[in-house]
Amino acid sequence: MKHRIVVLGAGYAGSYVAGVLARRLSPADTEITVVNAVPHFVQRLRGHQLAAGQQIEAPQLADVFADTGIRLRLARVTAVDPERQVVAVADAGGGGELGYDTLVYALGSHVADHGVPGVAEHAFDVAGRPSALRLRERLDSLDSQGGRGDRGSVLVVGDGLTGIETATEFAESRPGLSVALVARGELGDRLSAGARSHLRQACDRLGITVLEHTSVEAVEATRVLCADGTALASDATVWTAGFAVNPIAAAGGLEVTDNGRIVVDRIMRSVSHPNVYAVGDSAYAIGDNGRPLPMSCASAGYTGMQATAAIVGRLTGRKIPHTTLDYTFNHISLGRRDGILQMVNDEGQAKPKYMGGRKAARIKAGILKMSLWTTSHPTFGLPKRKRRLAATPDASAEKSVAYAEKSVA
Repeated sequence: MKHRIVVLGAGYAGSYVAGVLARRLSPADTEITVVNAVPHFVQRLRGHQLAAGQQIEAPQLADVFADTGIRLRLARVTAVDPERQVVAVADAGGGGELGYDTLVYALGSHVADHGVPGVAEHAFDVAGRPSALRLRERLDSLDSQGGRGDRGSVLVVGDGLTGIETATEFAESRPGLSVALVARGELGDRLSAGARSHLRQACDRLGITVLEHTSVEAVEATRVLCADGTALASDATVWTAGFAVNPIAAAGGLEVTDNGRIVVDRIMRSVSHPNVYAVGDSAYAIGDNGRPLPMSCASAGYTGMQATAAIVGRLTGRKIPHTTLDYTFNHISLGRRDGILQMVNDEGQAKPKYMGGRKAARIKAGILKMSLWTTSHPTFGLPKRKRRLAATPDASAEKSVAYAEKSVA
């Protein structure tokens, strides 16, 4: 009987893991299934560009996985039962259960409303393609109103990387709109002094109103209510104030953090269920600097590489190497012609050194282009030799994991 590998989620991390495993493991021994709720790959890092009105590719997953041997199941994951080793899914046909021998959990994250009233009902977001397209329609309607002399107002709540990129993209792409950015503290407080200054100059150049030290307590259809009692008018409120993970892992009994991320060891295995691996935003992984990896595209790549190395090593009886789990910089786009590349130290704090301007923007664009290409070609450039499974993979796993743990020490 073939070893069943099920990958939940076909984002940056899930698509990569599935493709590498298909390239490295023999189809005579393994069966790989990817479960995803939508039929296309979502370039989540470009959601703000899509909402701004730009054309962003959405490759069909059937084409991405064509000729790889990977089975694609278009369905929504509703539950995980790690004791029975099954996943419950729902689709147009009613759904059912998928059994697995090895599970890769890559369901990513979604916008967190933090319990703020009105966010779900009235706010827009750029985390998914449908939500970004809904926001795009709203901005189109506001732009058309601007032709009659009324400037539509857009309020971006949240000054993290997503909020900064969203506000600057909208201000550059839609100069007829009035864009404001709400920050809980000082704008760019996680950047170096030089990068903060560059960010402020960019906001001034683009005409963005920055509201610092402002906490939002409620979102209504046409305004936002703040903790100090002020009300901010808004024709379109965009919520970018953080992300949360799906509660499915916690509900299934996997060991998770307080915010629901799966706790994994150095090789991305669940500490409570060793045949479950977590990658991307779903994983609570400790980086090489001893700090938790942040939710990011870079972390998706690092955790994905480590998980695939561990799974291949475990199943084929080979030693499991430690891949890099590092986080060295943040890259922030400020529209299409400006950006910031901020270096960070081992404590995750900004170094004085940063890069700003067109060169930083080109680097960010190159990273995004490379991410799309590698995701769309999941088996390209990897060794063509497909490994056969060991006679007793579980016994081999003990030897491989012992090697990995010894390497840590």
